[in-house]
Amino acid sequence: MTGRHRDGQPYASVYQRVWDGPARAEAERLDQAWADWTVLYSLGKRSFYAVASWDGPQVVVVEDATSEGLEGRMQEAEMNRLLQAAPPERGEERPPVESRDRGTAGPPDRGSARRRRSSPGGRAA
Repeated sequence: MTGRHRDGQPYASVYQRVWDGPARAEAERLDQAWADWTVLYSLGKRSFYAVASWDGPQVVVVEDATSEGLEGRMQEAEMNRLLQAAPPERGEERPPVESRDRGTAGPPDRGSARRRRSSPGGRAA
């Protein structure tokens, strides 16, 4: 029997190809630079992904084709997280919404600006 991995034969070195080496290195750099994120590079889609590691009701995953774009999306996600977690300031508190006519029955007042829905024929309903 012949073959490269036969018992008693010396090991043969095989060339190992590194696909998208610079992109994978960039993903590794971003993973180390952003402590609250796990950054990955997808060889199949050729895209960068980041998964947030903070606690929340939903998993936060952002994607972009470039590392710069991914960093921008990560910053946006962190800003959204901070804005949702921050309590409103005293001057920004809004009074509770009450209907105008409490004694009348019917649907609540939705304001004067209503959006029209278009029907399949192209005419406004």
